[in-house]
Amino acid sequence: MTAKAEARSPALATNRKARHLYHILDSWEAGLALAGPEVKSCRAGQASLAEAHAALDGGELFVYGMRIQPYAAAQSGFNTLAADRPRKVLMHRRELDRLAGTLQLKGYAVVPLKLYLARGRIKIELGLGKGKLLHDKRETLRRKTADREAAREMRK
Repeated sequence: MTAKAEARSPALATNRKARHLYHILDSWEAGLALAGPEVKSCRAGQASLAEAHAALDGGELFVYGMRIQPYAAAQSGFNTLAADRPRKVLMHRRELDRLAGTLQLKGYAVVPLKLYLARGRIKIELGLGKGKLLHDKRETLRRKTADREAAREMRK
């Protein structure tokens, strides 16, 4: 196991549908600009990536549709943040520029895959995905089912 993998803790939230809907071609680790109560809420497991997607807006990358429930113990002034507000992704400029060029092509999207803690900071794993067609999804399900049945037979 590498030092980088050891520094990561288990996922705080995952987007299980992403690998079903997209062929993930590349992935990046990036930071998120969060407020204090949002960080505490994420650490408590109150985050969801189920409907999340990322998009470029004004040269910056934002995650839309990621829900972070308000932290119950936060002071009332901080608790006014919307649960599904857009959150800025912290990436290097050269990574953003390369990503912008790829997103101009039809069928490509940036998809949040996982939210986790790394070295005490909340990180998000983003994947460059190309949308799967219906027959690709069916083939993936067939392959998964066959692998599961083969594993079951091997155990017997």
